[in-house]
Amino acid sequence: MQEGPGGLWDSVKKAAFVIGSGILFLAAFGNSLTWHLQRFWGASGDFWQKLWTKVYLAFEDHDAALFFFGTMTFPTIAFWGLNIMLMMVDSTGKPSFITRYRIQMDKNNPVDPAKLRHAVKSVMFNYVCISGPMVLAAYCLMNLRRDPCGPELPTFHWALLELAVCAIVEEVMFYYSHRLFHHPSLYKHYHKQHHEWTAPIGVVAIYAHPLEHVFSNTLPVMAGPIILGSHLSTTTLWYCLALVSTSISHCGYHLPFLPSPEFHDFHHLKFNQCFGVFGVLDRLHGTDTKFRQTKQYERHVLLTSLTPLNESIPDEPKKGQ
Repeated sequence: MQEGPGGLWDSVKKAAFVIGSGILFLAAFGNSLTWHLQRFWGASGDFWQKLWTKVYLAFEDHDAALFFFGTMTFPTIAFWGLNIMLMMVDSTGKPSFITRYRIQMDKNNPVDPAKLRHAVKSVMFNYVCISGPMVLAAYCLMNLRRDPCGPELPTFHWALLELAVCAIVEEVMFYYSHRLFHHPSLYKHYHKQHHEWTAPIGVVAIYAHPLEHVFSNTLPVMAGPIILGSHLSTTTLWYCLALVSTSISHCGYHLPFLPSPEFHDFHHLKFNQCFGVFGVLDRLHGTDTKFRQTKQYERHVLLTSLTPLNESIPDEPKKGQ
């Protein structure tokens, strides 16, 4: 893979500069950016603190159980709640007002039921047998510094800052681990499983070989809270956001008012483009150059109308038509 002028090391230095600048920007302007949200949080903060105190006392002296309950229960509801609805659409082709937003119109219409069952079984194994033990390992690591289940909730401002840092950490770790799994010596043994779906659906976000699930799916998400020593509440919220985000990225539908999945959908279509989450490192490394020359790139925006983007920005007519 060509990295462009200056090679990989030069790109890594550029990435460090851009990400470092972003952190400094957050530190400098965080107060003014979140002032109104902080007021809202302050108005309802007593309610959340009282609710957390009740939960905290119910699990008194059982912090590991509380951490496991929080970081598994709510992310599970978020992931499976969203994906059960998406699988119903994928399997039935209804309601049509959702399927008209399908990115690859000729694929998964409807989804192959045998292929879907196989994927769900693999996802269940990864979720229960790998993510579960890794959550307990994360608790042990975080507890070395301080109790992640402390009696006081973090302030809204601090939680928001931690979520931003977690997103940056995930972008860096996912991009490089993902590219590593695309190395020919690793791809055929590990990552090829995930790319069986050239037109992905939401639940295959964590359809992967167990080794890939550990190092590319789970560690990039868990690393941020471990590094920061985040409170259980922030960690749980971050896990929920990460699982919903990756489900949307894989869902195959570019729905109104939701983040665009065009970037990662293109990765599944072409394999050697668009490795990251936000695209920052792809731009720095030049791994989005082909994507930026396509109609998918033109559609890679927040859809704010009810007209599907494959209608407002149609593909070029094929030669001979």
